[in-house]
Amino acid sequence: MKVNWGAAFQVAAVYVGTVVGAGFATGKEIVEFFSRFGFIGLVGILMSGYMLIFLGSKMMRISAQIGAKSYEEFNEYLFGKFFATGINILMLFMLLGVCAVMLSGAGAIFEEQLGLTKNIGVLITIGLSIIVMFVGIKGLFAVNTFVVPMMICFSFLLLILSIQLPNFMNQLLYIPYAEDGWKSVVAPFSYTAFNLGLAQAVLVPVAAEIKDDQTVKWGGIIGGLALTIILIASHATLVMLPNIEFYEIPMAVIMKNLATGFYWIFVIIIYGEVFTSVIGNIFGVERQIRKYITVPSMVTVSAIFIICYFISLIDYGTLLAYLYPLFGYVSIIFIVLLWMKPFHPENNT
Repeated sequence: MKVNWGAAFQVAAVYVGTVVGAGFATGKEIVEFFSRFGFIGLVGILMSGYMLIFLGSKMMRISAQIGAKSYEEFNEYLFGKFFATGINILMLFMLLGVCAVMLSGAGAIFEEQLGLTKNIGVLITIGLSIIVMFVGIKGLFAVNTFVVPMMICFSFLLLILSIQLPNFMNQLLYIPYAEDGWKSVVAPFSYTAFNLGLAQAVLVPVAAEIKDDQTVKWGGIIGGLALTIILIASHATLVMLPNIEFYEIPMAVIMKNLATGFYWIFVIIIYGEVFTSVIGNIFGVERQIRKYITVPSMVTVSAIFIICYFISLIDYGTLLAYLYPLFGYVSIIFIVLLWMKPFHPENNT
């Protein structure tokens, strides 16, 4: 069985780029699910990493085998036609919620890192998004091919600098007290479920286009492994920051402390990641809504932005802390069914 390694690495890059969204870039998502639990969080990352490799690969292989052109088709295969409709409507609300979290994150960057008001940050981001939608988004998604590798490089730079700090091993092995400590047990499952649930919008059609089982399989494995390594690197850095839960953009705070010269570049990269996530999610929601109602595109987009604007007025940290785990718990049924679904690969030569 031959593997097209070039295509496999492309699939892996798309996988990483899809999951490494704004919550990941700011560090807040990793703190919420893992780092605030210390060493238990590291164990959770390893469990989540295994599921990202195994289930991400399986999801794409099934998509390639059944030729699913969209995640709606994939969900029909997984849940059956009746339940898939409900799941797809739920996905619409999840995407809408993530849009609001991304806008709130953009506002938090302006507030915490630039000293401006959060509202200014949110409105500037909405304004830029509307301009991009008029001009065209192809160039914007090309930004991700620059932003994601740069962000990964900075993650490893911070890891190298963190390792050199005194008490690094003590902090890595430390287990802090957490009132909601039970969440550390559920976190690997809800984190994987949340990310795979949202990533299927991109990964399903990509896998169906490539078709070759072994190429898709190795793309999923390489992508899942890369995500696990990035998670471990980010976690090992984040645990070195005292009171990590108090910061909206903890990765930027660490960069300011450890590598001041790169600080502004890093802030721009984080904002770039937030911005591309906003646009990607808005387009996802808009495409979904237009399947149910026929209205001009700009009317739909304007309505989405108005709803997201009002939700985004809630603190970024608060929004992420409630919505992401909630979406994760809702999506757990998705990964359970994906896990249980029998898969018989065809013999690709």
